[in-house]
Amino acid sequence: MAPTKIPRFSDLPLNKDDPFHSAWGLYGKDDQLGTLNRLTDEVVLEAAKEIKTGVRISLNWPLDAQAETPFFARQAFHQNLYSKPPRCVNDDVWTLNTQSSSQWDGPRHFGYQQERRFYNGATLEDIHKPGSSHLGIGAWSESSIVSHTILLNYHTQRLAQTPSPTTPFPRRQRSPNAPQSRRRSTAHRHQTRRHPHHYHSLRLHGRVQQHHPRGDADDDGEKPTAPCWAGVEQSEAVLEWIWIWE
Repeated sequence: MAPTKIPRFSDLPLNKDDPFHSAWGLYGKDDQLGTLNRLTDEVVLEAAKEIKTGVRISLNWPLDAQAETPFFARQAFHQNLYSKPPRCVNDDVWTLNTQSSSQWDGPRHFGYQQERRFYNGATLEDIHKPGSSHLGIGAWSESSIVSHTILLNYHTQRLAQTPSPTTPFPRRQRSPNAPQSRRRSTAHRHQTRRHPHHYHSLRLHGRVQQHHPRGDADDDGEKPTAPCWAGVEQSEAVLEWIWIWE
């Protein structure tokens, strides 16, 4: 359940011994939803009132989008399609790493590296106990995630600049990002006002291939490089922008 008052970003962490900017305990010491607690029935009802046309747009990536070389040497997607004679029936068996396509990262995916702790202080041992589902996305599926998503079309705004930056991001360049100021500008162009029921989807480029995300070998035969991601700026300003609803 969401608290009646959300603390200021500057007041985090809530407990002095917790990692920086963490909000552990805000929704209870045993909570597994995090800020999804703010997605109440009332908030979803308000989001539904904004539906105008009913047009549905999928944001899913194909399961085999990384079929050749998955990022970070993860397991590639494999489909085994087989029939079941004499009946006219087909079955599928899929093998994949869930990080190789569209996915939600659960709070047990990436922890605080120095403290070696996950959300609400969970440890690797807590998560790897036999049969443990602690901090998995299963807790989310019990109520599902339904809300209103705002597309911040940063890519189109970039193309409108003079000169237009139409070339892909350089291979050896540090990961490009969309600073907070540019995201605010994009939102302003679309006359967007944030609400508690809004999620934000940031379109950074026209095609995934233009990001050069894979760790491909360079032309001179060097070892595969680390993926170069396009994303939001890694700064405290961005963290605060995400934390504050309005």
